[in-house]
Amino acid sequence: MADTAETAGISGALARTVAALRAERGWSLDSLAGRSGVSKGVLVAMEQGRANPNLATLARIGDAFGVPVTRLLEGGDEAVVRIGSRQDARVLWSGSAGGTGTVIAATPPPWAAELWRWQLEPGERFGGDSHAPGLRELTFVESGELTLTVAGRVYQLGPGESARFPGDLPHGYANAGNDRAVLTMVCVIPPAVG
Repeated sequence: MADTAETAGISGALARTVAALRAERGWSLDSLAGRSGVSKGVLVAMEQGRANPNLATLARIGDAFGVPVTRLLEGGDEAVVRIGSRQDARVLWSGSAGGTGTVIAATPPPWAAELWRWQLEPGERFGGDSHAPGLRELTFVESGELTLTVAGRVYQLGPGESARFPGDLPHGYANAGNDRAVLTMVCVIPPAVG
């Protein structure tokens, strides 16, 4: 997340959206903490606009509500047709060697979908956790080599290859090659239950 003004804007949108989604569902902070696995203290700080949560925390909260991460950051309802631009994309993961995980766009619930673009530099890895039950991922390798691990099983993908799998299984992405790996990913998020 780039500069202070942008971070403040994102924190404010996140605070409004999380509070509104909680109120809409009639959930207490304790209830959201239990459903998401995020501590009540972090949720309080988030709703007060004082938190800058990482991608894993945002994903757990989005999964609990059954909404894409982008919905948490936008703060408003979707129009019938929404045209996005490069300025709407948000880098939500930065790797140790300069790689990025950028959420480009998302559709609203129910059955929301997120469109991501990932660049993993050699030696970088991301993930390992499982998402909410029913979540599905689809990954397409544009260039480079990708090592995908799903439920302990390792798959090697090259340019032009794709993989689809249940995102509710533990999984991770890694670049064990010598060149940058560029991926397009779609996450389909099921509606929240309860």
